Amino acid sequence: MALMIDVAVSCLNSIREIEEDVKDAIVYIDAGCTESFQLAGAFPLFLELGARAVCSLENMTSLDAVPDWNSKFDCSNRIVIMTCRLLNDAHRYMLRCLSTHEGVHRCTVFTSISEGSHSACPDSPLGPDAYREYETLLAQDYNEHTKTSNKISKDKGVPKFSSALESLTMEPITSDNVGDSSGDADGLVVSVHHFPLIICPFTPRTFVLPSQGSVAEASLSRQHEDSLSFGLPPISTGSMSDTDDVPPGATLTAHFLYQLALKMELKLEIFSLGDVSKNVGKIMTDMSSLYDVGRRKRTAGLLLVDRTLDLITPCCHGDSLFDRIFSSLPRGERFSTQAQLKRGVPSIDRPSLDVQVPLGELLNEEPSKIKESGLLEGVEAFLRGWESYTSSDPQNECDKKSTTKWSELLNGSLVATECFRGTPYLEAMIERRTKDGSVLVKKWLQEALRRENISVNVRARPGHATKPELQAMVKALSESQSSLLKNKGIIQLAAATAAALDESQSAKWDAFSSAEMMLNVSAGDTSQGLAAQISDLINKSALAELQAKKNEKQDSSSRGLLSFRDALLLTIVGYILAGENFPTAGSGGPFSWQEEHFLKEAIVDVVLENPSAGNLKFLNGLTEELERRLNRLKSEETKETPSDDQLDIDALDDDPWGKWGDEEDEEDNSKADESYDDMQLKLDLRDRVDSFFKFLHKLSSLRTRNVPLREGSLASESSFPGDPSGNKGLLYRLITKVLSKEEIPGLEYHSSTVGRLFKSGFGRFGLGQAKPSLADQSVILVFVIGGINGREVMEAQEAVGESGRPDIGLVTGGTTLLTPEDMFELLLGQFSHF
Repeated sequence: MALMIDVAVSCLNSIREIEEDVKDAIVYIDAGCTESFQLAGAFPLFLELGARAVCSLENMTSLDAVPDWNSKFDCSNRIVIMTCRLLNDAHRYMLRCLSTHEGVHRCTVFTSISEGSHSACPDSPLGPDAYREYETLLAQDYNEHTKTSNKISKDKGVPKFSSALESLTMEPITSDNVGDSSGDADGLVVSVHHFPLIICPFTPRTFVLPSQGSVAEASLSRQHEDSLSFGLPPISTGSMSDTDDVPPGATLTAHFLYQLALKMELKLEIFSLGDVSKNVGKIMTDMSSLYDVGRRKRTAGLLLVDRTLDLITPCCHGDSLFDRIFSSLPRGERFSTQAQLKRGVPSIDRPSLDVQVPLGELLNEEPSKIKESGLLEGVEAFLRGWESYTSSDPQNECDKKSTTKWSELLNGSLVATECFRGTPYLEAMIERRTKDGSVLVKKWLQEALRRENISVNVRARPGHATKPELQAMVKALSESQSSLLKNKGIIQLAAATAAALDESQSAKWDAFSSAEMMLNVSAGDTSQGLAAQISDLINKSALAELQAKKNEKQDSSSRGLLSFRDALLLTIVGYILAGENFPTAGSGGPFSWQEEHFLKEAIVDVVLENPSAGNLKFLNGLTEELERRLNRLKSEETKETPSDDQLDIDALDDDPWGKWGDEEDEEDNSKADESYDDMQLKLDLRDRVDSFFKFLHKLSSLRTRNVPLREGSLASESSFPGDPSGNKGLLYRLITKVLSKEEIPGLEYHSSTVGRLFKSGFGRFGLGQAKPSLADQSVILVFVIGGINGREVMEAQEAVGESGRPDIGLVTGGTTLLTPEDMFELLLGQFSHF
């Protein structure tokens, strides 16, 4: 029987361990912790453990002390702050929190970033004893700011604790300003502790890191010839060594995984594939000690994989309902609106994992039934009481909300590991393809309707699920408050599925999938065919966008399915495929000069006709000039085509020679200047397009430059029947080979301390250790540095199922969840290196 690891339960158990700190305290959590606890279903647990309230750290107000779920009347004097950021990054929020609540005697801070991470990370001013240093610093800053605010309040009469806190920064700490006690003279006691298990578990065996946490936001590469994006590992050329400057993302990831293993009492056998993964494995191995290895008796295999070894899978639109939902639905807003530059390297703005489910829109077609249920009145009554603190006319504000945006009050977030009636909905759905997953959601809805004794008159086909069917059942199940609250898990998931299956969303996804399949087919034929296919996609998307621009005041249905931006994403896919199939076709690129020339001209023509199409980074600084040129040409066209009934003024002029001379020279000069400017602008545009294609050449060289892919055993195989998105991803091929104990080129094993001792010392006496096999482990944790998507999770579980090894417990994780749009932003957006 496999040793099963449940990361969601581990998160909840970690929270139970801090019950004494949480009890009778106001708990503040930052945006990353909010994502984690929402997906783990931890909020009810906090209240069960005695927390007075659970509040947002970034959006905190003095009103947070008002709710009292435990019927106590005395004011809380204890605050718990939980963050997944470096302490210096969260400092201003914590200081504002303490300063806003008067009478706080104890502040307990839990951070998922270990002391070792703070010490090793160049962005942190804290040293090896980071927690004790920060305890003193926070207490000192709190005291100083309190005294300053009190003085200002007495002298000028302004409110205490002004907004000057927002500009507070933390100075580097030295041993001179660190005291012996974390308490201060006024009685505030600060204590900082490590809380490593702040992760986002989609299922008990699938997780990513919080999108607004320091680990996920940290850069994974520095700008050099082998790097593609700050948010992705560089190409694994094998040139990175111990002496190289390891990116901060690699350091933080290594410390996080090491602490995760410690918390779960696992002894990890570490394997890596890729340069950054190799560095992470080395850092983890160096942190391990004889004590750690001997103390933890349970063993598990850790396989670290660089995302850059397979960029095509997250760029493609695979057959996964999970991926469709995350790509189709809007996400929650981030608190940080722009990336912060730290030592010249930006932190990555990862999209929020908080999927906003438009339940209100789904029910909006028949608002009368919802209004009759009294549900909205209850929500509005709560908002009216809350708004009275912030609005001068709360009645009008709430009335406005109820008449115009009442449906938004019912919207919610996608529920993950929180179980309803014992059914882990998302866990069952993530490992299914679109059709099977939607049919499963429909089946769950039918079971819920039977439990509630509700009959629905809807025409349903067995083995299929459509948006109208799901919509009708969701409406029926949501009619009463009791039914809605009891079945909110399946209702939210069904609403998300219905939104993803909506024609506007599914048509675009299917168009992408079809185009990717055609590129796959062309890549198996000739480079000319593939180049022609890419060129055709660019031209068609441009034509569709121009048509949509003309008809934007008419019907929105005329908008083309694939935009120019979409065509560029498909161009990336095409170039990666070309590099895998025609690695020696061109001098520097996979296509001949003539084939690539046509592609460049197609992109230049699109940009000249519609400069704002795609809002592309590589056109920064040129877009406005191109727009002005286009507007000037349009205005000249209208001048040159006067109406038929307009009189020819020149024909009636008494002195037709009067325009000769200086005026004519001025006109000629201005036209010459304009033509020169046009020529210069086009040359600049072609230079930008050339640089874009040089970046495409780099992407096409992934197979030849990524050392683990050179020998071909891990390279893409031919398309599997019935897989519309083309080839199986790297994780599927990798796990299949691992479990069949095939040799994998480039896979490195990182010996533990004991292993190195046997290898170097006792090995000469015949006591050496044999290199362990990843397939011998009963639990295998696969972590993709750079991110993972739903299709890969599904294929990884398929690989285990097909291996005939039901005893294997596979856990998949990654830096973040990736959608094709996220990949476009990483490769061509503000974090790109081209």
